[in-house]
Amino acid sequence: MTRRDGTYGHTGWCARDHRCNLTEHRSPEILVDLPGARAVLTRVRTTTGRDHAEIRVRVALAHAEPAARRQLTGLLVDVRQAVTRAAVAGRPRPRKTA
Repeated sequence: MTRRDGTYGHTGWCARDHRCNLTEHRSPEILVDLPGARAVLTRVRTTTGRDHAEIRVRVALAHAEPAARRQLTGLLVDVRQAVTRAAVAGRPRPRKTA
């Protein structure tokens, strides 16, 4: 929502509390708990009106260093694929010409 003075008001999904500040609006956190892992998703709208997804992930790593490094490598590959998929889905589609 843009106000007449060019600033943005709270959105329908905005937490409307201390999570919002002068430059952005933030949703309440959405938690996903799994055995050995937790993800926290927050929707954020910047002063430019652009929406973003902020995701924090915590995964229990193996005690042995080589196994932990393999987990981290796999996690980075999976995160890269997820971010790429989301970025492609967010691009405007070209208009079809008649």
